[in-house]
Amino acid sequence: ARFGDLGYDHATIRKIAADAGVDAALVHHFYGTKEELFAAAMRLPVNPGQVLAAALAPGARDEGQSLGEHLLGTVLGVWEVAEIRATFLGLLRSAPTSEQAVVMLREFLAGAILGPLAQAAREAAPGAGGQDAGYRAALVASQVLGLGLTRYVLEVEPLAQASSADLIAAIAPNLDRYLSGDLS
Repeated sequence: ARFGDLGYDHATIRKIAADAGVDAALVHHFYGTKEELFAAAMRLPVNPGQVLAAALAPGARDEGQSLGEHLLGTVLGVWEVAEIRATFLGLLRSAPTSEQAVVMLREFLAGAILGPLAQAAREAAPGAGGQDAGYRAALVASQVLGLGLTRYVLEVEPLAQASSADLIAAIAPNLDRYLSGDLS
């Protein structure tokens, strides 16, 4: 309720704990971070921020695999799990129908997804100085969320039936360009 009332950014663990009539330390003990608490409150089967952090960790990629290939392969692998896909689809379908849901998801995405992606873009394109890292991260998110929408919600063929390998081959070069290539 607190996330819904105030949005992700303005909800604090202290306020949430007070609403529940418990000490904030208890909430931290069971949920750790606000991101983990949000994932639990939204009943997300996985924490997207943790999945992304693991995907971006040093040594996570196979040798010769580009960052775009690895990121998209990770996302598609997560989405192939029926429970995770069902939750993701519910969030994707409901967000446009509620301004409250839009604000909450946008704020969560900004912290849990776009922030780490922007850092990955800074590291992938150090020569660019990182001034456009947030823009690059948003481009990646738009491509990946667009794929989720067209493949799983709208079920646009042949995307809905395409193999993960085919999608990675077709889309990962765009993600790599968004992360570290020429955007002009």
